[in-house]
Amino acid sequence: MRHLLSLADVTAAEMARIFEISADLKARHTRREDHRLLQGRVAALLFQKPSLRTRVSFEAGMAHLGGSSMMLGEEAGWGKREATCDFSRVLSEYVDVVIVRANEHQAVEELASFATSPVINALTDYLHPCQALADLFTLRELRGELDGLKIAFVGDGNNVARSLAIACGHAGVQFTLAGPQAYTFTEEYQSRLKQVVPDLDLNITEDVVTAVKGVDAIYTDVWTSMGQDQERKAREQAFAPYQVNAELMKHAPNAYFMHDLPAKRGLEVTDEVIDSPNSVIVQQAANRMYAQKGLLVWLLTEASV
Repeated sequence: MRHLLSLADVTAAEMARIFEISADLKARHTRREDHRLLQGRVAALLFQKPSLRTRVSFEAGMAHLGGSSMMLGEEAGWGKREATCDFSRVLSEYVDVVIVRANEHQAVEELASFATSPVINALTDYLHPCQALADLFTLRELRGELDGLKIAFVGDGNNVARSLAIACGHAGVQFTLAGPQAYTFTEEYQSRLKQVVPDLDLNITEDVVTAVKGVDAIYTDVWTSMGQDQERKAREQAFAPYQVNAELMKHAPNAYFMHDLPAKRGLEVTDEVIDSPNSVIVQQAANRMYAQKGLLVWLLTEASV
């Protein structure tokens, strides 16, 4: 029995296998072929944060796979009515997989430590592995091969950037983070990356123009994430030079534009860029479902053997 709390929990070969399953399931779904590989399986969606893409993609994906899902919000009482050890062990008796969207990463680690069903991190303040899977699965569709590609992440070294860096390390993709020094990866996280993906080609810079030259994709995210509202003004000032606009895209005219959504149009990205032919944001969002279907099938069948 395996958990997926971070992409450090899988090997490069296992991530590649998840992509193979995802591609097959997407093709079968597109052809309207039966692919109910998880009949009778039940997923619990344990969410502390609001969601569109994460909730709908997991619920729709489980339905396509022949399983079912249930949404558990505040009424479930996670971390409030009883000890996590009791909550986790009992919930595991009812469902086959627990999909968690939580405020704090440590809470998910604690939940998983007692769970007897696989736990999937569907977003925490620290990591967002399911998003990174969808991102690289999208580039795989667009370019065929991942090895040797280059991604520039422009902005905050946040949960999305952290997970994407690990994914790039597994796939042989060069990862550049361009942003203010105060908001880049910490020395601690850089050391962590060297441990879990020692072959990652990582570049960190404050020079956004240099960062994007010659890349295959330019990626950005909101400057202020949920729970950081008190930092909004300071962040908007710090990140203003890192807006992804038409002028910046001129330095990488063939690069795809990527964003995990929701976007703050007019802040981290302009309408001209996000609505351009180079933008693949909708394909990314759609692939959340397909990448997660591949993850679910791998986690509940192959990884559990």
